[in-house]
Amino acid sequence: MYKTIVFDLDGTLLDTLEDLTDATNFALTKFGLPSRSQEEVCSFVGNGIFKLMERAIGGRLPNVEEALAVFKDYYAKHCAEKTKPYEGILPLLQALKERGVQTAVLSNKADFAVKELAKTYFDGLLLLAVGENEALGIRKKPMPDALFSVMKTLQAEPQTTLYVGDSEVDIQTAKNAGIDCLCVTWGFRTRDFLEAQGGKIFVDHPKEILSFC
Repeated sequence: MYKTIVFDLDGTLLDTLEDLTDATNFALTKFGLPSRSQEEVCSFVGNGIFKLMERAIGGRLPNVEEALAVFKDYYAKHCAEKTKPYEGILPLLQALKERGVQTAVLSNKADFAVKELAKTYFDGLLLLAVGENEALGIRKKPMPDALFSVMKTLQAEPQTTLYVGDSEVDIQTAKNAGIDCLCVTWGFRTRDFLEAQGGKIFVDHPKEILSFC
C-alpha cells in the first residue's frame, strides 16, 4: 500500500484546457498568428509552457520567448477562470488526508501557476505543490530530479510512493525515478495511447485511487 501519492496537475487533478487554450490564443493573436483549437492545445501540453508555445507557434516566430512572456502574463491573471477539478477529485484528496496519506503535486507547469492553482482549489489538502523550476537547476519531467526533490521533502520511500498522471511524460518520470505510475483515463491522453507508451495500471474514476492506499 502506498503512503505517499504525488499527482500531476493538468489533466489529472484539474481540467485546465480551456484556460490554457485562451492564454495560448491570446499570445498567438498578439503576434498576428492564427488561433489553435482546444484539441491542438491538448496535444501540445505536457512538457512545460515553453514547449506549449513553441508547438503552438510552429516555427512562425523567430523568438518564442516574446510570445511566452505574453502567455505568462495573461495566464497569471486568468489561470482560474474556466479551470475546475475533475469530478471526484476533492472527495479523493479529503479521503486521502483522513487516511494519513501524504499528497503532493508535481507538474511541468510554471511554478507560479502550480502554487496559485493548488492554493485556489486544494488549499489544506496537499502537503506540497511544485512546478517547473529549471532556473534553479532542477530538470523538469520526465527527468526524475523534481520528483526526487518532492520525495526527499516528504521523506517518502520509493517502494511506498505512487505517481499519478495522465501522460506519457508522467509514465516516463515515474520510470526514471524508480517508482510506480498510475495512469488516469479522464485526462489529456487516451488509454490506448498511454498503454502504447508503457502505461500498466489505470483508473477510470478518482475514487478508485483509494484502493491503492
